[in-house]
Amino acid sequence: MDDRVLEHFRESLAVKEASAALAPAIAAAGSRMARSLSGGGKILSCGNGGSAADAQHFSSELLNRFERERPAMPAVALTTDSSTLTSIGNDYDYAEIFAKQIRALGRSGDVLLAISTSGNSENVRRAVGAARERDVAVVALTGRDGGTIAAELGDRDIELRVPADRTCRIQEVHLLIIHCLCDAIDEALWGQEPAT
Repeated sequence: MDDRVLEHFRESLAVKEASAALAPAIAAAGSRMARSLSGGGKILSCGNGGSAADAQHFSSELLNRFERERPAMPAVALTTDSSTLTSIGNDYDYAEIFAKQIRALGRSGDVLLAISTSGNSENVRRAVGAARERDVAVVALTGRDGGTIAAELGDRDIELRVPADRTCRIQEVHLLIIHCLCDAIDEALWGQEPAT
């Protein structure tokens, strides 16, 4: 069992090391989000299962705080309103649960953080399409081959594709990317935090 646990650590480290090549794209995504927020926009986020938890984690870091004291920033996790999610799923289709919210809430200048480890979540793919309709830029966190979501992205969108096939490894790097995005936003908008 010890060896099995150690193999998880080794594999996680290897995927994180390979994902370091995403640093320029992560920095660009953080800058895009910071420009949106400084221009009066907001960040919407969505995903399913563990990716829904990541969407909510990201939103909470902006609305509350990440690692420094600063004003709250506008962020909405589209995964949290059970009445909205179940009514859309019941009256229309589960694949529309995020897209309908984006059509109602998304404005030009906003950014959608779309999270799918496989890149094939249909409701996230439709969210990306709805974002395009509303002139909302997309930052997509994917894995594997990027799936149908990668094919849906436009020229101004940014895909952060983790070079791995295992869902657990992709999720681990997605969380690291989310923390990098939070740090980049804070740095861009609030400057370097004084040393303590």
